[in-house]
Amino acid sequence: MVDTLSKFFVTFSGWESSSPYWYTRFFFQRSLGFIYFIGFLIILNQWKPLVGERGLLPVPLFLERAQFWDAPSIFVLHFSNRFCMVLGWIGFLFSVLAMTGISDAFGYTLSVVVWGGLWVLYLSFVNVGQTFYGFGWETLLLETGFLATFLGPSKSQVPVVIIWLLRWVLFRVMFGAGLIKLRGDPCWRDLTCMFYHYETQPLPNPLSWMFHRFPAFIHKTGVLFTHFVELIVPFAYFLPRPICYFAGGLTILFQGMLIVSGNLSWLNYITLVLCIPCFDDVLLFKFFSFMPAVMETSKIHQGLSYAIGVLVVVLSIRPTINLISPRQMMNASFDSLHLVNTYGAFGSVTKSREEIILEGTLDPVITPVTRWREYEFKGKPGDPKRRPALVSPYHYKIDWQMWFAAMSDYRRHPWILNLIAKFLKNDREVLSLLAYNPFPDLPPVHVRARLYRYRYSSLEEKKEGYWWNRKVLTEYLPPLSLKNSSFRQILKDQGWLE
Repeated sequence: MVDTLSKFFVTFSGWESSSPYWYTRFFFQRSLGFIYFIGFLIILNQWKPLVGERGLLPVPLFLERAQFWDAPSIFVLHFSNRFCMVLGWIGFLFSVLAMTGISDAFGYTLSVVVWGGLWVLYLSFVNVGQTFYGFGWETLLLETGFLATFLGPSKSQVPVVIIWLLRWVLFRVMFGAGLIKLRGDPCWRDLTCMFYHYETQPLPNPLSWMFHRFPAFIHKTGVLFTHFVELIVPFAYFLPRPICYFAGGLTILFQGMLIVSGNLSWLNYITLVLCIPCFDDVLLFKFFSFMPAVMETSKIHQGLSYAIGVLVVVLSIRPTINLISPRQMMNASFDSLHLVNTYGAFGSVTKSREEIILEGTLDPVITPVTRWREYEFKGKPGDPKRRPALVSPYHYKIDWQMWFAAMSDYRRHPWILNLIAKFLKNDREVLSLLAYNPFPDLPPVHVRARLYRYRYSSLEEKKEGYWWNRKVLTEYLPPLSLKNSSFRQILKDQGWLE
């Protein structure tokens, strides 16, 4: 049975004997180890204030109503902040082993333990992370990490079927993003989306201001290039070399442009990692000259990789149907293990930028002369003179969610009420998510939220030190106090009041 499957996949790829993928696996594993490194670093820094025992969306409250198979996770068995940090540090250590190649230098056992452990650990965090772990790049890391578990150690033959499955992931990432644009915002069809994107994207970086000022024909050309790379190029991932080389190269160029022009966490970086399987040793050997003397072959490893191939084919049915459906979903999972998912990005582009600005005061009674002090986040716009942050591939999760919250009523983002409650208590863990707390000594008596419209500064304003100009639109939330009985009741109903 194994030999039959082997012949099928070798015939399908046509490259196993003439084009091995040892270098491909070498660079892919270390690059993916780096993505895991970033993921677990974020967990160590942000997990407790976001979803810890006393976080904004406490996991224990989520586990009270969650069934195991709806959200498989080690934390179903036990949850505490200390236990989370222990598992976070184990994941961090495993990512270092993967990034340095130690995980793949000592045979199958260590390789499977490290890569399988990374996947299980990260799955456990994502499945209970709720809103703060509901991003497409989280499930993309899980799907990619699952396949990486079966690539094998450095001295083993590279299973070609896994290389092809990784290309299939890359195809869905890019083609899904292209289709969601065509079916979404009309500005993708009239080529005007880039008129707004650099200003209204979740977390602009310092260069976004400059990109926004490009002339209209460059913006329209950028949209055309986006359509080409996302809708046409992905089919070339499955073609023989050198066509697949050019497809991978164009995708790398495209992702590099996105990295330079904004902060999209590690979405672009993991997409770069997925481009690596587009290149084989025929090309890479021209640039590198190290390779192990012995290449071991394991029929168990081969058979398992073919079984994974069959599993992915079966699980790909629903994502493929979604891909071609006029009601295409963006960034969705069809199984709780996130083995085969659907992806997409920026199906719609906001035309103006609204920001929620949180302010507090020590005044016990609100009057027209009350002095309000602003809280400053690490990544999202606040002070108009503050230079935009350079964050990617790291991710400030609370800043990104504040961007979503500004688009709709707070009732769709109830965690923001708990955020205000934490500010009113001067909660140190939650305040660690901020760049500046205007009340270092005493907690505020009231906190309010106002909605501002932000626009990039003009050239003249930029010379005066302004990155943004802004104006107040409306009150997002009125002044709230822990002495307010209705506010306390809302917190109690949600289980947030200690």
